[in-house]
Amino acid sequence: MLAGHVGAALAIGRAERRVNVGAFVIAALLLDVLLWLFVLLGWESVSIPADFANTHQPRFVFPFSHGLLAGIAWSALAGGVAFLCCSRLKQARLRAAALVAAAVFSHWLLDALVHVPELPLAGDGSPLLGLGLWQNLPVALAVEALVVFAGIGLFVPGARLARWKRVALAALALVLLVFTVVGMTAAPAPPSANSMAAGSLATILVVCALACWFGRPAA
Repeated sequence: MLAGHVGAALAIGRAERRVNVGAFVIAALLLDVLLWLFVLLGWESVSIPADFANTHQPRFVFPFSHGLLAGIAWSALAGGVAFLCCSRLKQARLRAAALVAAAVFSHWLLDALVHVPELPLAGDGSPLLGLGLWQNLPVALAVEALVVFAGIGLFVPGARLARWKRVALAALALVLLVFTVVGMTAAPAPPSANSMAAGSLATILVVCALACWFGRPAA
């Protein structure tokens, strides 16, 4: 899930329009940034199963980035950083920090919805969580599309952005939705776990950079 996380970030961004919505996009994608970085470092792992052509679902061991307790800790840390960085908002800085933390944790919630039980409660050997909605792919993709369109509808119309930036943000979310659908239905298996990690990390960083560029509010 990539487009859905961006859709959730847009929806959360509506609650504090003075903050560049790109900050909420970064927050919503933080756990995946950590995942792919940890895979490249050898701290977590992803494997390509033999039935990938049918399921398009890799298998993960990711307690440090996607464990429930880890997700809570990363959310709190991101909220603390946001609180320190949003001093210009004065009384609203606590709300901004809470929204950033919510954006980080929204990632875990959406992943728990679609992944099979593989998100650990705490660490290795702890109970694994996940509702497995990806096992009913049409429904999962419909839910992700709903999150994307909801995010666009909630954030874009009233955004304090130039018209071309509003259009660009909406287009970015929709392009990601198309890529997500293709990736979950027709994309070939990646040649290796490391190539998947490097490509995914690069894609996320580009998405975050574009979101920050398009989402910078008018002075």
